Amino acid sequence: MSRGFVREGDQEEAPVIPPRAALPEHTPNYVTPQGFKALKAEKLKLLEELSDFKSKDEREQRRKAAEIDGKLNLLNERINSARVLDATNQTMDEVRFGATVTYKIESAKSPVTLKIVGVDEANVREKKIAFVAPIAKAMIGKKVGEIAHLALGEEERKIEILQITYDSNPELRR
Repeated sequence: MSRGFVREGDQEEAPVIPPRAALPEHTPNYVTPQGFKALKAEKLKLLEELSDFKSKDEREQRRKAAEIDGKLNLLNERINSARVLDATNQTMDEVRFGATVTYKIESAKSPVTLKIVGVDEANVREKKIAFVAPIAKAMIGKKVGEIAHLALGEEERKIEILQITYDSNPELRR
């Protein structure tokens, strides 16, 4: 049917699906074992939400199904491209993907501890940063006692690596 014969109120807008965390082009999608489990759990939750959603309004049913399908498509891309890196296979005496790092910025009063994880796992509240974050890039490859240099525009901050640990709990690696 020609678009000229469709009432304006009958046109459905495609749902807005928020993009996943940015992963720079040509960058592998590294994830920790815990992060991979979280991606799969998120998929199960979306599939459950899709099967559980019931609405008497057919338009709302289609809109919700399209929204969940869109989220599932983006999530499946991440799951299929995931490269799970087990931190226990890393060099334990230097900062690598999966490391929990305690560091001190020269002008700060106290040290900070954070974990370097995949982009989908990053969460500032949980003190997890993506491996593509500038501070993570500056610290990767450094050892305890070494100084990393973080460029912030015209300014540069010196970051002293104080401690490096890796998860060794076998329960986390399942």
